[in-house]
Amino acid sequence: MSKQARLKHEATYQDVLDAPPGMIAELMGGELHLQPRPALPHSWTSSILGGELSGPFNRGRDGPGGWWILDEPECHLNGNVLVPDLAGWRRERLPKLPDEAFMTLAPDWVCEVLSPSTRSRDMVLKRSLYAEAGVGHLWFIDPDVRTLEAFALEGGRWVLIAALEGEADVSVPPFDAITFDLAALWTS
Repeated sequence: MSKQARLKHEATYQDVLDAPPGMIAELMGGELHLQPRPALPHSWTSSILGGELSGPFNRGRDGPGGWWILDEPECHLNGNVLVPDLAGWRRERLPKLPDEAFMTLAPDWVCEVLSPSTRSRDMVLKRSLYAEAGVGHLWFIDPDVRTLEAFALEGGRWVLIAALEGEADVSVPPFDAITFDLAALWTS
């Protein structure tokens, strides 16, 4: 099986549920997209970023709190099923996490860690779908070239608000209440 498979018919949520084990299934514009679990450097980057944000924003330790930050949540947005690497909801909009296996409220922030096999889809198709759903902030992190690009949704369009590389200090909305070292996200 290739790294990405598409069905010839209009895909449904049942196709997502029937995806082979070990695959991430997303439904975008009626097409099922399958990809294998990410490589370990990708997982490292996502895990470390989640750790950097969790204490100050999930827990309020040395930061303002007031967020739910989740790894790979399944988001049902405008008929699409998207699985960002990380997503966050302000607790003022989502006071309690639902008991369901997926979210129907658009996140306030999404982060996609780019991989060679998903880079184009993340940066084009998913970026567009996140804007349509009203996600307020979008970050792209590329561990291969060691960059972070952050966007804010303004008037339905993405506006670049930060472009950082290497070992830069990161203090970027919506998490600009803290600063962390971008280099912490790289494996070496």
